[in-house]
Amino acid sequence: MPEPLEPLESYGEEGRAIASTGAGGASDLGTAEAETLEKTPGGPEGTGADKKPRSLWSDAWHDLRRNPIFIISALVILFLVVISIWPSLIASGDPLDCDLAKAQEGSQPGHPFGFNGQGCDVYTRVVYGARTSVTVGVCATLGVAILGGVLGGLAGFYGGSWDGFLSRITDVFFAIPVVLGGLVLLSVVTSSTVWPVIGFMVLLGWPQLSRIARGSVITAKQNDYVQAARALGASNSRMMLRHITPNAIAPVIVVATIALGTYIALEATLSYLGVGLKPPTVSWGIDISSASQYIRNAPHMLLWPAGALAVTVLAFIMLGDAVRDALDPKLR
Repeated sequence: MPEPLEPLESYGEEGRAIASTGAGGASDLGTAEAETLEKTPGGPEGTGADKKPRSLWSDAWHDLRRNPIFIISALVILFLVVISIWPSLIASGDPLDCDLAKAQEGSQPGHPFGFNGQGCDVYTRVVYGARTSVTVGVCATLGVAILGGVLGGLAGFYGGSWDGFLSRITDVFFAIPVVLGGLVLLSVVTSSTVWPVIGFMVLLGWPQLSRIARGSVITAKQNDYVQAARALGASNSRMMLRHITPNAIAPVIVVATIALGTYIALEATLSYLGVGLKPPTVSWGIDISSASQYIRNAPHMLLWPAGALAVTVLAFIMLGDAVRDALDPKLR
């Protein structure tokens, strides 16, 4: 008669049996495995119970650091910001120093991009034009994000008549074509500074961010932690600042980052049409406008400022796409 089988046991690293066969073996194994995982420092995916779980922002930064699109676009934008603040680092000339005797001439030693129709160094003007474009894009984006985020957040939080009133106002602004509005509003401005253009972009750009912020706040205020804070007697300002805003701001950041490149392109478009920035301001849009009539005889006048504009807009759009992928849980 064969001898009865002995219970099989598997031992952990410390020599302790964590599972056995027999009646109830499957449940014993599941319980033991759960206990083992809880005591393992790395846990199932390297995050033990003794480690604090990553937040949305730390998790997004963890993904961004490993995204080559984010790294490339961030390096390009960092370079643009540096030359915008200190253009003399790579361009020693004066963008307004022109010599008509060299008008439309091509590349020469010390002048790699040639000269424009007024005899100004194209390379120097391209470098100094980055300051104008970056300034307009950043300031317009900040203004749009602040104005649209605040108005949309308040509308989404309080609702009622305030939400209805703001929705009708945004509908009116959405009905205004951007380029046509720029032609009408900026045609009467005589200032050559960037502030009228920035003000125009904020005026017509905040409704989009307002709609995004409103929808994000409406979604966030329905979560359980907000309802719990309300039940515990938290004030509206505390719920808005401590609980809703940190969890509703991600879509606003994504849209604002992508829109920054759009505002740079819009500034160039308005300057090309003659209603944006005006000389003696150095701008890629102004240079593209003045070079368009010489495109057959001197294509280099158009190629370099247009190329710089395209690279800048593409870098900000790529950055916005990378940020969106990192902050959107549905894409994980």
